[in-house]
Amino acid sequence: MKLLGIGFGNLVNSDRIIAVVEPDSNPVKRLISTSKEKAMLIDATQGRKTKSVIIMDSDHIILSYLSAKNLNEKLNGEESV
Repeated sequence: MKLLGIGFGNLVNSDRIIAVVEPDSNPVKRLISTSKEKAMLIDATQGRKTKSVIIMDSDHIILSYLSAKNLNEKLNGEESV
């Protein structure tokens, strides 16, 4: 199990991530709304602007303030110090 930092000390199991997407499109906005209604939404933004949406294999949706590009770099071990 590899944990991925998604900001503010929050971690997710990277093995269970299906996709990391930008939050701007209407389908993603509907996905966020639907998951909120089902109580499957996890907001890890600490009140900041949502820059990426992480879709998990458990049907949970996680909001992060880190960009999808930044999360991709972290996943691939390219994180700059």
